[in-house]
Amino acid sequence: MAVKIRLKRVGSKKNPQYRVVVADSRAPRDGRYIEQIGTFNPLVDPAAINIDAEAAKKWLANGAQPTDTARALLKKSGVIE
Repeated sequence: MAVKIRLKRVGSKKNPQYRVVVADSRAPRDGRYIEQIGTFNPLVDPAAINIDAEAAKKWLANGAQPTDTARALLKKSGVIE
């Protein structure tokens, strides 16, 4: 089972908000996930990024692969360098 750190889209039409989740790579984008480790709101200025650094580091140490966008968010929040 490949585990990914990725974004799950929530919010209404024209109002995207995202949850940073750890999910099986085979699960659908907005489907089942293992754990929610943060949130991302791109509409406020500056964009609001809240990530639980300890949980993210734990999952990365266990072999979870972040998607490109999730990796950028983790870098911005200082979880990975």
